[in-house]
Amino acid sequence: MQQNIKRAVIPAAGFGTRFLPATKATPKEMLPIVDRPTIQYIVEEAIESGIEDILIISGHAKRAIEDYFDSAPILEMSLEKSGKLDLLKMVRDTADIRIHYIRQREMKGLGDAILTAKAFMAGEPFAVLLGDDVVYHPKKPALKQLIDVFEEYGRTVLGCQTVPHEKVSSYGIVEGNQLDNHRILKVSNMIEKPSPEEAPSDLAVLGRYIITPAIFEILENTEPGKGGEIQLTDALKVLAQREAVFAYDFKGKRYDLGDKLGFLKAQVEFALRRDDLGGDFKTYLKELAASEFTI
Repeated sequence: MQQNIKRAVIPAAGFGTRFLPATKATPKEMLPIVDRPTIQYIVEEAIESGIEDILIISGHAKRAIEDYFDSAPILEMSLEKSGKLDLLKMVRDTADIRIHYIRQREMKGLGDAILTAKAFMAGEPFAVLLGDDVVYHPKKPALKQLIDVFEEYGRTVLGCQTVPHEKVSSYGIVEGNQLDNHRILKVSNMIEKPSPEEAPSDLAVLGRYIITPAIFEILENTEPGKGGEIQLTDALKVLAQREAVFAYDFKGKRYDLGDKLGFLKAQVEFALRRDDLGGDFKTYLKELAASEFTI
């Protein structure tokens, strides 16, 4: 009997060095896109995809994430007293999300972070969402698209999109055989951050996974790879030799929040989609583009 995907893990233990000095005191997952922290977009995608329990892998100086998803009695009392009921509902809705936490004691890579979730997953297939990639789709979240593929094939599914060939060295790149559904490949090989000359394709794994529990035994026996870290890609490559692994080219606009320009693009485009900001902000951008603005 195939199991439904009801549990997800969000690794959030990294230092966020690419956004220093802001991340010296603020977790990178708490940096806002407009007025909501990045991690809230990830959590909301999980919930909208049918996930019921979320495990956040945290680390040093990440207490702000736990505080954010906790209740805030003093703030709630103040909002209620001042009649700001819309804001009160927003704060309470955030605290109602069922989230669990565990700490990754050492920064030994994504594979090690996933391994810490073994007991929580209780032998069930599970979802992984990375916070560096936020995906916008007006109808179906990227994770839900992967879950639909898993429900059809019952095996690990990697969320992928094509990236520019000159940027393949920033990603895990997959190779495989295309199925009748042109958006799905059966994976035959994976390479973590290859050079453009080494890359077997331009199809990159972009922060969304559905993984079967067989991955944990493999991770326990995976030696450190590039950077001295336990690479999830290395374990998935072994898994693909033991059972079918699929790559799905998901639909949606993906924002690379590990890159400053990608982060700025997310700010602008999410603001433009807002009913309360979009119109005025679009007018401002047009005026700015037509002006003689100089640096």
